[in-house]
Amino acid sequence: MSAPEISFEFFPPRNIEATFRLWDTVQMLAPLKPRFVSVTYGAGGTTRDLTRDVVATLHKHSGLRTAAHLTCVNASRSETLKIAQDFADAGVRDIVALRGDPPKDAPGFVPHPTGFAHSVELIKALAKTGNFNIRVGAYPDTHPEASSLASDIDWLKRKLDAGATEALTQFFFEAETFFRFRDAAAKAGIDQAIVPGILPIENWKGARAFAKRCGTHIPSWVDEAFTKATRDNREDLLATALCTELCSDLIEGGVEKLHFYTLNRPELTRDVCFALGVTPEVKLEHVA
Repeated sequence: MSAPEISFEFFPPRNIEATFRLWDTVQMLAPLKPRFVSVTYGAGGTTRDLTRDVVATLHKHSGLRTAAHLTCVNASRSETLKIAQDFADAGVRDIVALRGDPPKDAPGFVPHPTGFAHSVELIKALAKTGNFNIRVGAYPDTHPEASSLASDIDWLKRKLDAGATEALTQFFFEAETFFRFRDAAAKAGIDQAIVPGILPIENWKGARAFAKRCGTHIPSWVDEAFTKATRDNREDLLATALCTELCSDLIEGGVEKLHFYTLNRPELTRDVCFALGVTPEVKLEHVA
């Protein structure tokens, strides 16, 4: 089994302690030579400025190819495209284009009066600039707002046809979930790459709550296993084993790229990558 190509997602820090954690994360994972790293937006666009600053800094100082998340939430078209132009001016050529989550106290997504109504409009506008390689989101477990898997697939095809080159999926717990989605996408005529999103589970309670919010199916066996592991203080051991097994199953099924949601806590992601054969590149210098 050959080692996969990998990428990582980070989120922008909100305080000094979180800033140090982010840079520790970058330093730990950068030697694994990811093909790119991405930086998220907060719900409701709450970290828009932080995302812009972190992306520019990572691009300039880390040597990593850096992708910026960009959403339609709480901004006019001109404001959103100005942010995109700021990324381009900073040398950033990769964007993950998303509709975005509404603010936490909002009942649902409401477009800005002069903003993009949905992600397809945003993608078309970004593609028209010719400045960016555009990635989009995909949902192996049906999106909470979608009526069916078929509608999810149709929406993904619209996003890719609008100018995106690759899709990054929401996380899931079983490889078969991804394979079903990949097969349905291929049947619908989608031939762009669909990259599985992988969540190494640092905290089961938090991951479980997040999965419920985004409509990710939680198999009963996973819930039972983490309940027991948490009780026995073996949560990290189980998380590493299950995540490695999931990734191995995906690779055996033909997957060549994996995208890790690090949550700015790199240890589990690093350990899983090591187990998959992704190891730091070490340069031998001054060897007699």
